[in-house]
Amino acid sequence: MISAYPHLIDLNDYPVSWWNGLLTQAQEIIKNPALYANSCRGKLMGTLFYEPSTRTQMSFQTAMLRLGGTIIGFDNPQTSSVAKGENLKDTTKIVSGYSDVLVIRHPTVGAAKAAALTADCPVINAGDGGHLHPTQTLTDLLTLKCEKGRLDHLTIGMCGDLLNGRTVHSLCKAMSMYEGNRFIFISTRELAMPSYIKDILRAHGCEFEEISSLEEALPMLDMLYMTRIQKERFASEAEYEAQKDTYILTTKKMKLARPDMIVMHPLPRVDEIEIAVDDDPRAMYFKQARYGMYVRMSLILTMLQSTMKTELLAGSTHPGVRCMNPKCITGKELYLPASFTGTGTTLTCEYCDERLLLQH
Repeated sequence: MISAYPHLIDLNDYPVSWWNGLLTQAQEIIKNPALYANSCRGKLMGTLFYEPSTRTQMSFQTAMLRLGGTIIGFDNPQTSSVAKGENLKDTTKIVSGYSDVLVIRHPTVGAAKAAALTADCPVINAGDGGHLHPTQTLTDLLTLKCEKGRLDHLTIGMCGDLLNGRTVHSLCKAMSMYEGNRFIFISTRELAMPSYIKDILRAHGCEFEEISSLEEALPMLDMLYMTRIQKERFASEAEYEAQKDTYILTTKKMKLARPDMIVMHPLPRVDEIEIAVDDDPRAMYFKQARYGMYVRMSLILTMLQSTMKTELLAGSTHPGVRCMNPKCITGKELYLPASFTGTGTTLTCEYCDERLLLQH
């Protein structure tokens, strides 16, 4: 299915040249913000935040306001008709009809793509469950470009909840597109990086290793990406409690790291980075959040000016076959077509990237 609008659902739907152009524009905005102050005058952005957010929501709102535009939307679905049982399609259809661009965050995997199927304006994915978070990835790319001076030949450490961390999933996919990047995944066995991400790295010839020791990894890294153990993604309190304090970055551990290693974090932080680390000049997470505002300004401008059309569903339906992932949007919004790519006995859901093995 081809949409009449440009959408940002997955950063990898666009070529690297598009990312680089957007990042270059963001750097120009940082240098000369006044030149862009009225770029979106008369434009309106709708924001549908089905789960809590501080940085993503406020940085999008601030970005649009700094560009001279206005905002509508909700940050709590219980204050909207969602509380009355309104489905995603109807909410999206209504708000996109009022808006020039629509930003959606949703706890269910594939929700942004589902929203884009019937939206009447460009849709930007601000996070869909534990799946993807492309605008955080753009934030991370801009941070690396500004602070490390390059996006290639880096050794990147990712620590914490790599199973549910949509930020690390998106960043892995993006950094695999730049030459010479190497990955070190630091997690427990239960919270390891999903196989589909490792398959992507293998396909791009990227080296990676999986270890359980943060101390062992630190001396090797150009960048450490810390993540929160995400309580909201666990099935039970007991499972969360068993994992939550496994990895904590302290000032003592920072002594093991290179002088030019930087520490990034999508935030919010709970206790995985000691407060004292904030005073280390290598701690970039607050600066990273500010970069997020600038890159979202660049993204809003790009989406509003683009005449591109986005291919949302390239696969096909199979009679009687539905995605088996309990977190997939197709299991909640039953009107959606269950579309899969792949052939033979292995199919991949186009909403959540879950693999399905057919029985014969």
